[in-house]
Amino acid sequence: MRGSLLQYFRELDPDSLERPVVALMVDTQEKEDEVPIHTHRKGQLVLAQRGGVTCEVPSGLWMVPPRCGVWIPGGMPHSNRATANASIYFLYVDMNAAPVPHECCTLSITPLLHEVIHRLATLAPLYDQEGPAAHIVAVLLNELIEMPTERLHLPVTRHSKLRAIADALMENPADRRTVAEWGEAMALGERTLMRLVVAETGMTFSRWRQQLHIIIALQRLSAGDSVQAVSEVLGYDSVSAFITMFKKALGKSPARYFSDRAKRGEQTPAAHLS
Repeated sequence: MRGSLLQYFRELDPDSLERPVVALMVDTQEKEDEVPIHTHRKGQLVLAQRGGVTCEVPSGLWMVPPRCGVWIPGGMPHSNRATANASIYFLYVDMNAAPVPHECCTLSITPLLHEVIHRLATLAPLYDQEGPAAHIVAVLLNELIEMPTERLHLPVTRHSKLRAIADALMENPADRRTVAEWGEAMALGERTLMRLVVAETGMTFSRWRQQLHIIIALQRLSAGDSVQAVSEVLGYDSVSAFITMFKKALGKSPARYFSDRAKRGEQTPAAHLS
């Protein structure tokens, strides 16, 4: 299906499909697209075939690089934002169909699981449960619960002032204001703000902002932006400074990070990473 994500969700109610697992693929339009906060009974795996997707839940932001998936358990409010020209799989799973996680997590998707999801997505949502689809679903569920997790989320908070800072940094990630400057803007003392960030997110302010930069960097690199362009968007003085930050956070340079994914059969915008 090609069109806006909002149109897609208006036309489909996954909970109305009486199947334990349903897979669908959506190609977004030539601009960023977003589905506002919503819920459904089934759990949802959001898998980016091309481009990047960010999911927001009450406890954080979750980045979906190509060939990774974000798992959102049933009943959890969430929104989805996709980059332009993204290709996305939405997998809906009955929470009783398998021992799936009851918390959000980012999963590293193997080529086998990706192909099984793709195969199921080619079938009609109300597929014949007595035919070959039953075997596809069995393999899919067995593989899904074995997938390793990755640390690609940003803890956020319902505290109004911290949320205001997070929203501002997402709008302008190059903003380099210090904790003291943010405290002044939020009418908080520097130490008060530092303690508040740690209490609400489990991270120091600098680590929290760095995690946001990693999420934005992965999303933009996944969409095909160059390392230089991403470093400029994030406000780094040089490409080397950005690469150093990336390596400290993920243990690899951007080129190596995506190269390793390519070796596992995952798509990578390698041409933009040199």
